[in-house]
Amino acid sequence: METLTIILTTPPYGDEKVWNALRLSQALQAGTEKMKVSIFLLGDSVLTAKKGQKPPEGFYNLEKMLKELVAQGTKVVACRTCVSTRGLTQEELIDGVRVGTTVGDLAEWVRTSQKVLSF
Repeated sequence: METLTIILTTPPYGDEKVWNALRLSQALQAGTEKMKVSIFLLGDSVLTAKKGQKPPEGFYNLEKMLKELVAQGTKVVACRTCVSTRGLTQEELIDGVRVGTTVGDLAEWVRTSQKVLSF
């Protein structure tokens, strides 16, 4: 199975980069030619994994989208330094999202993935 690493670096709301990355992840894991997708959250994108998001009614909900991806087997790791500097803890993140490291987790994913995209 082909593998893809997606690196997110932008805040979850304010533009549509994270939303489009998650939509792409959903599409790549659907259908007959499924891909194994891993998502690494860097910088302000770690806020995408925060529990309890309350976007306006009718607006996309990134927490819900990320939960669905995790339930489908997507590996999601948030940068430890980025989480810490934003005052977050593992307990405040969506179940299934793990706090990890750029040096360990992301470097390994980049080495072993056939494709890498950054948003």
